[in-house]
Amino acid sequence: MKPLSGLRILEFDGLGPVTFAGMVLADLGAEVLRLTRSASAGAPVFTDVGGEVLHRGRAAVAVDLKKPADLARVHALIATADALIEGFRPGVMERLGLGPDACVTRNPRLVYGRVTGWGQSGPMAQQVGHDLNYIALSGALSMMGEPDRPPRPPLNLVGDYGGGAMLLVTGVLAGLLEARTTGRGRVVDAAMTDGSALLTSLFHALAARGLWNEARGTNLLDGGAPFYRCYACRDGRFVAVGALEPQFYAALLEGLEIPAAEAPQFDLSGWSALHDRFAAVFATRDRDDWAARFADTDACVTPVLTLAEAPGHPHNAARGTFTAAGPVQPAPAPAPRFDGDTTGPEPQPAPLSLDDALVRWTQATAEADAS
Repeated sequence: MKPLSGLRILEFDGLGPVTFAGMVLADLGAEVLRLTRSASAGAPVFTDVGGEVLHRGRAAVAVDLKKPADLARVHALIATADALIEGFRPGVMERLGLGPDACVTRNPRLVYGRVTGWGQSGPMAQQVGHDLNYIALSGALSMMGEPDRPPRPPLNLVGDYGGGAMLLVTGVLAGLLEARTTGRGRVVDAAMTDGSALLTSLFHALAARGLWNEARGTNLLDGGAPFYRCYACRDGRFVAVGALEPQFYAALLEGLEIPAAEAPQFDLSGWSALHDRFAAVFATRDRDDWAARFADTDACVTPVLTLAEAPGHPHNAARGTFTAAGPVQPAPAPAPRFDGDTTGPEPQPAPLSLDDALVRWTQATAEADAS
């Protein structure tokens, strides 16, 4: 049994955060049905980008929401669901007759999770955008990249997944807990602008104390500190250095064979020269030579692994951080871990018909009521 076993969640197919959130909820044990556009409704709105991994653990159910019969069946599924997640622009679900008011009428305890870039309200709610736009508006993007270049996109990890999907999951789980005691669901408005802004909380606190400035690449955690950044090695690969605490910094200097007196840690005026000195030393050895040299120290030096290399690292292999289950091998395994759970991710089940899905959930509801 996984933590969310017994929960039933409807996922309206989409890209980005809603797909990732559906995967996480399924990994945690919820029975998630992914409602996709049927062939009769025309070409799918979304392609299966990443679907070999991101669609694992839940069955696809094709629907044509323009057909009254399909729409009625979806409403019947909603009546038996614990939660629903969707990632359309505000108003789309309402126009389909599937907005929160219509759904809660059928199922008062339903948790209705919505994830968008700008949120359900505000002057930009109806505008288009992508991860990069949302984290730009939240202030998060301004801190990323080199000081003399434009901000660098941090993949789509901060907006889509960190500020969007993970906070959608958090909101849905909080709503489910409340619904158990009150019998009433909630509408969760997860906006990537809000979520990525929340992720910058530490930096707002540091700035208020004069410990963070807006000049990119000059601060403690943005690559400005010579002891918290990446360095190129002789073979063109890289190491990551995170020696923040003084004792870890001392171990770093020892490994680099640099006298402590020549490298005071928090003399900001000397950071540029110290960075150049560290860079010159790291360039004298290959990445894996440095990894071996620092492996049993407290210097906080690790190799920067590629996607292909990461699964083979001894630590990742020992923990099963990556899994061989599924068509993409290896792929990231579910996280976090729970005691007693020795199962891996569930593969993507065969597609279900809308009728089969309805029968299955209706029977499950009847059995639960009977017990």
